[in-house]
Order: sequence, then C-alpha cells, then structure tokens
Amino acid sequence: MITEVMVRYGELSTKGKNKKQFIKQLDKNVKSALDQYNKLKIKSHRDRMHIELNGENADVIISKLKVLFGIQTISPVIKVEKSIEKAKEAALFLVQSNYNIGQTFKINTKRADHEWDFNTNEVNQILGEYIIESISEIKVKMKKPDISVRVEVRLDGIFLSIDSIKGAGGLPTGTSGKGMLMLSGGIDSPVAGYYAMKRGIQVEAVHFHSPPYTSPQALQKAKDLTEKLVKFSGPLPFIEVPFTEIQETIKNFVPQGYIMTITRRMMLRITDKIREQRSGLAIINGESLGQVASQTLESMFVINEVTHTPILRPLISMDKMDIIEVAQAIDTFELAILPYEDCCTIFTPPKPRTKPKLNHVLEIEEKMDIHGLIERAIQGINIEVISTDDNQESKQKQIFEDLL
Repeated sequence: MITEVMVRYGELSTKGKNKKQFIKQLDKNVKSALDQYNKLKIKSHRDRMHIELNGENADVIISKLKVLFGIQTISPVIKVEKSIEKAKEAALFLVQSNYNIGQTFKINTKRADHEWDFNTNEVNQILGEYIIESISEIKVKMKKPDISVRVEVRLDGIFLSIDSIKGAGGLPTGTSGKGMLMLSGGIDSPVAGYYAMKRGIQVEAVHFHSPPYTSPQALQKAKDLTEKLVKFSGPLPFIEVPFTEIQETIKNFVPQGYIMTITRRMMLRITDKIREQRSGLAIINGESLGQVASQTLESMFVINEVTHTPILRPLISMDKMDIIEVAQAIDTFELAILPYEDCCTIFTPPKPRTKPKLNHVLEIEEKMDIHGLIERAIQGINIEVISTDDNQESKQKQIFEDLL
C-alpha cells in the first residue's frame, strides 16, 4: 500500500543561494545508494524529495536512506488520486497499521490545490469520522495524539503519511570539499571520519602499513573499517602507504622519547603530500586532547609544525566513552578492538615525551633523509576504492578464525 518515500532536508533549508547545489549533491548521493533498485523514480524538489517505489520494498529503501547525511526525516507515504473515497481508504490503512488499543489520533490536512472540492476542515472531518466509524474504540485528540495522519492535497494527488523517521542530519557528503582521513586500526579514527562526512566532507582514507611489523590481518582490518564508512559516504578510496623503511629508520636513529613525535610528523608530511596530489583541502584525524602522549597540546604543536594545511579533529573534546558509544552506533567498535598492531602502536617507547621540544626535534631530523624517505613512501602507495560492505560478515568471521 505504501507507494513512495518522502525525504525532508535537514540543514539544507538554511543554505540560501547555495541550496540548489546541496540538493543536487544529496540527489546524487541518494541515487548512488539506491542504484540497485531500478524501479525507483526519484524527484528532488526545493523543500523535499519524493521517491516513487513502483513495487520496491519501502522498509529496505528507508534503511538505506536513514544513514545518508543531509536528510532530516523520512516518511513512508501513500499517494492516491484526488478522490475523498480513496483518501479515506488510505487514511484508515495507515491508522490500522499503526494502532494499538487505547491510542488516540488526529487528521492534519494541508491543501496546495485550493480548487479542490473539499477545504482543509472538511477533509479533517470526513477522514476523522470514517476512522472512528471503522475503529470503534479509537478517540480523537487534537494535542499530542498517539497517531497523527498528515494529509497533503496537491495538484497531482493526495499524499498521506504517519511515520516521521529520523534521518542522519548534517550536510550531504561531498558538499564541503575533500579531506584525507588518517585511518589507523583503532577506535577513534573511523569515528572522526564519520563526523567529517556528516559535515559534508568527501573523505579519503590514508593508512600506514609496516610489514612485517604489521600483519596482513591488520591491513585487512583497516580496509574493513573503511567499508563500514562506505554506507555513509558512497565509494571511498583507501590509500595504503608503505611505512616500514621510515619506522625502521626512526627506531635506529631517534632517541626513544621522541620516536612517537617524529613518527607522527612523518605521517603528517606524507598525508599532506597525498592531499596535495589528490586535491584535498584538509587532513582529518582521530585525536582527542590528552588521550595519549602525542595528543597533548605541546605534542600537537610540535607535530603540526610540518604543515600549514588545516587539521580537523572532530573528537578533540570528546571523552573516550563517548567515542566508544559512537563507534558502537556506527558498527566499527568490534572491528577496531581486534588485537592487530598498527603503525601507531609498534615501536612505542615506554616513556614518550608529552612535552617535546621543537628545537630538539629539528636537530634530530637534520640527521635523517626526510625528503628521500617521504618520496620513496609516496612512490609505493597503493590505492583501492572500497565500494560496499556486502562481504563484511564473512571477512570478519575469517579474522576471528585467524585469531583462533
């Protein structure tokens, strides 16, 4: 009976002259997410989007839409011809599908077609009386009813809906430029990527891999975490950076207290090079202030010295438990806690500097072939586009089998 799904925009309504651009991007994102459902007909308007189902399953379509940024609410809708009898049948179907004994209802009509035979009050009264006659125990309640049937009379038909399902909010991914996400295998960076995408950033994942110190399972884990983000963004480039030579050089020539600082500076330099090559505008990471030695203000100041590119830290003021809660909600937590070491955890010194001195760092780096190390790493990158997580369950099962 549900004939279409209606999408209401979130912050897009405040975008003024840029609104068309934002709606166009959301339309593109929706069509990409629903590409396999070829019966759909998608129409984007100034204030909302209509998706005609033409036989497709409404629940499946809504589940795909709920995670797309830029959508405020979603409603399954019944569209009927401009016949009061058809409207009565549709309103009754919606109420019966949602009614539990003891609940109340109301009809709320809006009329764009002022030439139609019935005015707003008449539609409310006719549909309300029909529902009361059909469901004897139901009561009308004008303020805060349990069920509110929204009726919109337009030029091309009557649209009836009840549910208003909360969407992901935010801005359509791709409306705020491109950013390079420094993706480790941990809890924080996928959450940072999620929040960046929610503000409209097109994310590309940069992952540092140091075989044989980091395992193939650790690399696959990072790819699987990337796959978890695909449902929010669409296809997502995964950029694998070979980091073994750099980490071995740092281990052999850098005092222990400065290993973490110089490692992060090298990662940031390389990520910035990749950003420049791929026309990115910012770097995103999962740093939370004071969480570890490299995330004190003193450490951030010294590490940031290698670039003038904006570094976005969506988690900067979040507590760890808050980050974990979001990771669980976006389904990255269980993967993130699998015990495979990444580049950020191998060679970790027992007492890293929490207040490193920039002049000491610069003196140490003068003895290293910084330019050569970076160029060789850049030449060895591998880029893979991650498009779906359809095989995620079997991959995760394999990872757990490897552990055993």
